[in-house]
This record gives sequence, C-alpha cells and structure tokens, in this order.
Amino acid sequence: MAKSFEEFNLNRQILNAVADAGYTVATPIQEKAIAPVLSGQDICGIAETGTGKTAAYVLPMLMKLKYAQGDAARALILAPTRELAMQIAEEVKRFSTYTDLRSVVIFGGIGPKAQKEQIKAGVDIIIATPGRFLDIYLSGEINTKYLQFLVLDEADKMMDMGFIGSIHRILEVVPRKRQNLLFSATMSSLVQKIAGDFLKHPTIIEASEQATPAQTVTQVLYDVPNFKTKINLLQHLLKDVEVFNRLIIFCKTKAVADNIYSFVVRRFGEESVRVIHANKGQNTRINSINSFKEGNIRVLVATDVASRGIDVSEVSHVINFDVPIIIEDYVHRIGRTGRAFSTGDAITFCTEAEKYYVRKIEKLIRQYIPVELIPEGVFIEETPYEERQQIAKEIDLQKRKEDPDFKGAFHEKKNAKQIEEREREKARAKAQKTKVFKNKKRFDKKK
Repeated sequence: MAKSFEEFNLNRQILNAVADAGYTVATPIQEKAIAPVLSGQDICGIAETGTGKTAAYVLPMLMKLKYAQGDAARALILAPTRELAMQIAEEVKRFSTYTDLRSVVIFGGIGPKAQKEQIKAGVDIIIATPGRFLDIYLSGEINTKYLQFLVLDEADKMMDMGFIGSIHRILEVVPRKRQNLLFSATMSSLVQKIAGDFLKHPTIIEASEQATPAQTVTQVLYDVPNFKTKINLLQHLLKDVEVFNRLIIFCKTKAVADNIYSFVVRRFGEESVRVIHANKGQNTRINSINSFKEGNIRVLVATDVASRGIDVSEVSHVINFDVPIIIEDYVHRIGRTGRAFSTGDAITFCTEAEKYYVRKIEKLIRQYIPVELIPEGVFIEETPYEERQQIAKEIDLQKRKEDPDFKGAFHEKKNAKQIEEREREKARAKAQKTKVFKNKKRFDKKK
C-alpha cells in the first residue's frame, strides 16, 4: 500500500504545500527516494517520466534547507532544457510556498541581466541549464562555496545533448563535500560514466524496469509508405475530436514540424494548434506550452526539444509523426501521455526506412509495439520517385552500419556500370589489337 506523505519526516509547512497541490499518497519513486535523501545519501534514481520524481528530490531538499540563509545558493538543480528547468522551478515554488526559501531559474534564450539581478538579491536554490549556469558563474555572479546539494535531472537527455563537458566543468567549481542526486529515465553508458564521476557510493533506486514505458500508455504502430500517406492518416485521426481531444504530435525536424503545423491550421483552424521547436523564441515557447496546459489549444506540434519538460495532465494521445533516431527519446515522447496514474495512447507512423529504429526501440523497451492496419478511408498515396530513392538510400546506410562490408543497392548498380564499362574497354582494346595485328600481317606479306 502506498505511503501517505504524513508518514515521512517532513515539517508542517511542506506537508501543507503538498496537501494544497492535491497530493495524498506517494508514488513509488517518491516512496523510495525521500527517506535516503533526508538521511544524506547520494542517489541514482531510474524512473520513467511522469512518475513524480521532481517531488521525490525537491521535498526532502526543502526539508533539509529549512529556511532562507545568507545570499549564496545552497542547492543547484541542473536540467537539460529550459522547459524542464521552468517546470522544476514551478514545483520548487509550489512546495516552498509556506517557507521563506528563495529560488531562481536561469536558462538561455533571453538576456542574463534580470537573472543576474535575481541571484544578486539572494538565493537558496538555483535551477539552471548547464550552459547558462556556466556563463553567469564565469561572469562572477554566482558563489558556489556554500552549495550543499547538486542535482542532475534527466541525465540521459543531458548526455544526448552533449552537456558532458559542461557537467565536468561544473563539478570542478562546486564544493567536494556535498550531497549528489542523479535522476534519469534510462541508464546509457554515458550516464553510467557521469554517475561514476559524480556520485559517491550511491543508493540505486529504480521505480520501474529501466527504459520501460509507463504501463498506463497503450502503444500502436502504423506501417505507412510515405509522407503524404502519413498526412492522410493524421487527418483521419484528428477528425475524431472527442477521442483525440488533447494531443502532442512529435516530429524529427523543425521543417516537418512547421509543415504539420500549417496542415493542422488549414484543416482545423489557427486557434486549435501551436508549434514549438528550437527556432521559436523563448516567450513563444512558454506561451504555447501554457496555452496547451490550460486547455486553450487541442494540438501541440513539437520537435524533441519538448519531449521532456512538458508536464501536462490529461494528454489523450501522443502521435510520433516520425520515429525518433535517438531511440531513448521514444520513451520520453510517449511519457507525455499516461502521466502518473492516468491512461493515454501513443501512436507511431513508420515508413520502411524507419523500421530499423523501431526494432531498436522494441529492444530498448523490451516490448513489441503492436502493428495496426491503416484504417479504411485513409487514401494510400503512391510514393514519389525522389522519396523512394531517399528511403532506399537510408536503408542502405542502416545496413552498412550493421555490416561494414555491405556495399548496398546503389553501390551495386554503380559497380555493375563500372564492370560493364571495363568489359567494353577490354573489348575495344582487344579489337584494336586484332586490327593492328592484321594490318601488320598484310604489310609483312606485301614486303
């Protein structure tokens, strides 16, 4: 039976904030993490997204910090994206509402002036993306001398985004004596490496099997021949407004995300959809996520920049318009639905060239994703020549990855042409040689 928050050694101010947030019983990761964090242990937490891991470390951290003290930060929480940093900052503010603890969130994409002023005014907890933290630290505005806590949240995404160098630089400037907490949805080799550098004799906490999607998410796969058929299938699904009432559509690139956004606007109106990706300004991204959270829009189109950091309850569906190339991102994408104890559906569109990644995803999650037939009424387009060529090239590249000796269909065609040309050259040379020989014979006879 799940524990009540009253059973943990938390003070009344924090328990009141937990009650205000509507939480009554702890999730498995909270139940396993709160007591070890309170006792001062280093933690390595593996938990699927949407299981309440932010509260699992924020609540005991607030309990140990207790009240505002001095001007320098005593806790640093690092997150890979500005969206996730903002989400963590919201949780910190929510749970510290009855304390005088001060928190500041810092991230790139906007000028650092206001963030520097907030830090200068006095802060207990800094929530930051690694790049902006280093920028402000190097400008002399952050004192790390009094840090007691260092948290790496979504460590696997940080490694995917190339933050390992920044993390090592941060580890060089924080006190050696501190409590370290690392949380990740998957345990890749890079995460294991940073955990080895970062944690001292950690307590390993697993709220679920590693890289296993939430059991509350129903997954299906559609084999779709080409881009236009994907669009037709998307249109067919979106027609059912009652079932597909709040959904996120994930795309591989900014260009595809913009195309899907334009398509949804043409079919269903501008008031029902927003798009977020790296080229969108900070305020646009914040406003789009807030509109989606508040239920003002039905569809959010996003690249993987937003696959983490969107904590929205009651997302009915996630649609993977493209299969992610970084296979761990699949777990995080579909984790946007079926959050906590809700249920949700994850639908993936897959071309022949994307099956390679689906097989890798199934191996990672140790699950078979059921394939469904394309519904009747969805027009299956013929694949244009250029797209057909592109798919064939991608399949060749994938086969070459698995087998370096594989030459590929394109190589074979090219090779066949080269062989044919060489044979023709040989025949021409032979004919020339024969002609010369015959001429020489005739000349010798005349002599």
